[in-house]
Amino acid sequence: MTSVVIRVVLPAHLRQLAHCDREVSVDAEPTQRGVLDALERQFPALRGTLRDIGTGRRRAFVRFYACEEDLSHEEPDAPLPDAVAEGREPFLVVGAMAGG
Repeated sequence: MTSVVIRVVLPAHLRQLAHCDREVSVDAEPTQRGVLDALERQFPALRGTLRDIGTGRRRAFVRFYACEEDLSHEEPDAPLPDAVAEGREPFLVVGAMAGG
């Protein structure tokens, strides 16, 4: 798979940690794993915040969205929607909340 420029929108707490803007662009393979690998390379402070360092699994209170779809439970190597891979839509990282 070839890499493309992916637009990524980060929540405020991760922007503050990474010292970056709300939306960043990464050169990545158009998969969740590709985007997360690229984010961690470009912003090392994010390493371990989005996924477990040992297992690579998504953190429980982090969700991924694109094109109004929850992609959080998709396989890490599944292709992202075409609109994301083509730069028309961003890949959204959202901090989930728990409680009742």
